[in-house]
Amino acid sequence: MTQTHARSEPPGIEGGEALSQVQTQFFIPATASLHERRPRTLKHGDSFAMFDHSGDAISGVGSPEGLYHCDTRHLSHLYLTVNDMRPILLSSALRDDNAMLTCDLTNPDFPGDDGRVMIEHDIIHLRRTRFLWKDALYERVTIRNFDTEPRQISVDLAFAADFVDLFEIRGITRLHRGLLRTPRVGASDVLLSYLGLDDRERYTHLHFDPMPTELTASHARFDVTVPPGQRIALFTRISCERIEAGNALPKQFLISLREAMQALRFARKRGAAVQSSNVLFNEVTRRSVADISMLSTDTEFGPYPYAGIPWFSTVFGRDAIITALETLWMDPAISRGVLGYLAAHQATSFDPAADAEPGKILHEVRHGEMAELGEVPFRHYYGSIDSTPLFVMLAGAYLERTGDVTFLGTILPHVEAALAWIDTHGDRDGDGFVEYGRLTDQGLQNQGWKDSHDSIFHADGTIARGPIALAEVQAYVFGAWQAAHILFCAIGDHERAADYRGRAEQLRDHFDAAFFDTELGTYVLALDGDKRPCRVRSSNAGHVLYTGLARKGRAEAVVRTLMAPASFSGWGVRTIASTEARYNPMSYHNGSIWPHDNALIASGFSRYGYQREAAQIFEGLFAAATYVDMMRLPELFCGFPRRRSQGPTFYPVACSPQAWSAATPLALIQSSLGLRFDVAATQISFHEPTLPLFLQSLVISGLSIGAARVDIGFDRMDNQVGVKTMRREGVARIVTVA
Repeated sequence: MTQTHARSEPPGIEGGEALSQVQTQFFIPATASLHERRPRTLKHGDSFAMFDHSGDAISGVGSPEGLYHCDTRHLSHLYLTVNDMRPILLSSALRDDNAMLTCDLTNPDFPGDDGRVMIEHDIIHLRRTRFLWKDALYERVTIRNFDTEPRQISVDLAFAADFVDLFEIRGITRLHRGLLRTPRVGASDVLLSYLGLDDRERYTHLHFDPMPTELTASHARFDVTVPPGQRIALFTRISCERIEAGNALPKQFLISLREAMQALRFARKRGAAVQSSNVLFNEVTRRSVADISMLSTDTEFGPYPYAGIPWFSTVFGRDAIITALETLWMDPAISRGVLGYLAAHQATSFDPAADAEPGKILHEVRHGEMAELGEVPFRHYYGSIDSTPLFVMLAGAYLERTGDVTFLGTILPHVEAALAWIDTHGDRDGDGFVEYGRLTDQGLQNQGWKDSHDSIFHADGTIARGPIALAEVQAYVFGAWQAAHILFCAIGDHERAADYRGRAEQLRDHFDAAFFDTELGTYVLALDGDKRPCRVRSSNAGHVLYTGLARKGRAEAVVRTLMAPASFSGWGVRTIASTEARYNPMSYHNGSIWPHDNALIASGFSRYGYQREAAQIFEGLFAAATYVDMMRLPELFCGFPRRRSQGPTFYPVACSPQAWSAATPLALIQSSLGLRFDVAATQISFHEPTLPLFLQSLVISGLSIGAARVDIGFDRMDNQVGVKTMRREGVARIVTVA
């Protein structure tokens, strides 16, 4: 993620200079805790919205609330009052499928002219029903009078649009901005607009039904009389980047809501479903599937999971690939969508400002004014060292999962270009390892998934000089070459397939000699530009197990180190151990706990037969989820030790929902069950399946292989798990491997 980084002199292509003065780069201010706010979030397509529990967006310094479209805030303030007073919050909740936000409110005591209570509290009920669909926010405010006589009330909706770029909200100060246009106010609509420095005009169009009693450029007032026991409804539509026709809004509200719910229902039913004996775990998995569905934007290539709300609601390469890998067993359509999109946007030429080189896979795409002007380098940015080998890994995994050789043919040239990049631009000095170093001082200083400025360091805490060869990146390269073997076998090019398999085995020996540290009991974090090892115990070593790069004889030591109290907090494995120089459990990458990181580590444990330890990680993350609002695992949380009867300590500006965190419980299911697919044999196999102690039984419904779909049940009996086929459509073999 591109969250908190320091700006320094670039390491450069030649090896780089030492760090000079540290300045803030692409910083996300922690002036207010997102966990404290616990905002209500909605997303559809390229739009997302954040509100407080009453359904308002309160403008102010440091507030991230509002309605966003393509990295621009199109609505910065939305505030509902009744008789000039804020209603009392009763409750607010998102539907389980994330389709709709509902806020229930009631009136406070309304004083009369003489100061006495004219209308007692809890007489008027207001229900705000809200959803996003096709770049527009729809809201219905239903007002019901529970009094025995008619009540006249005034409902006021204040609004504003600042058209601020998301990177400004993330902490960057701009010296110059564009021009806010004079609002255009009609009888029942308002058009707010902004002319950016990029010469692009951005619009926010508000339409009200019924016609407001009073409408200005900043508020709409409705004076209404509600009969006893009756209700009335007020409708609002807030559209981004287009002016909606003034057709009947109540009807359009219902039609759009039905379409939004149908789209989410289709996305959920596309893949397999999970049900267990644990009602809390069922809530966790339902939220996971719903969040992935909401975060996924439909592209011409298929669904593409945007990384997270609020800071990363856009295309990220690394995040989407890992999310796709985590969900591939359940819903292969996500992997196809990710592969198709990233292939189409692969770099074909050199562009130092974008850290682009031929064959390289995207890191990030931004559409806001600052990206368009080059004030931030992320319009189409390629500064991640791992997206390219991960892209090849996903292509091989998708082929193994689906047998879809036809689709493979469409992206094969892109896979070959990615493999060529690994050999040339990826391995800068020809030493057999892939390194990174940004091409300008505007690019990201660290380009692995731990991309904070201080995340790669030596045992004494000294920041490592580039170019940097990360341990997990070599593991991804190994995975890419294994995938290349599978891909070329599939098209009958056995000579190239054998070459890549041989290269993978050579890398295993070369990597072991350079990265394994017997004294540490694990792999070092990285090699710096002078090929000096960064002798730091880190979670990165678990990714080496994930792809199978580790020698079997090393696995036990790595597992033991990662599960020692210095690394395993009880909630999960820390990014670095508490023994290390830069350990800080409240940092972004130096001691925190990331669910997706742990999902890959658990998968690596499972690969090498350490199912019990994988189950410990599963249990820790599940327990953490039960303490989180809406059972939703956040992007990360702090790495403090787990304490009895207390939940985890939250990171203040973590995204929630976050795609690869949402997918974590689903990936952990696969790891626990040892689930694998053999499409050629139409076989689903379970290798030493286990269930964590909080699950007595589990059912996977609608699991596909080829044209077949099966329902499979799992029951834990003492230390073993029984597997049974409950329903089968088509031909499929179910095999358990002890």
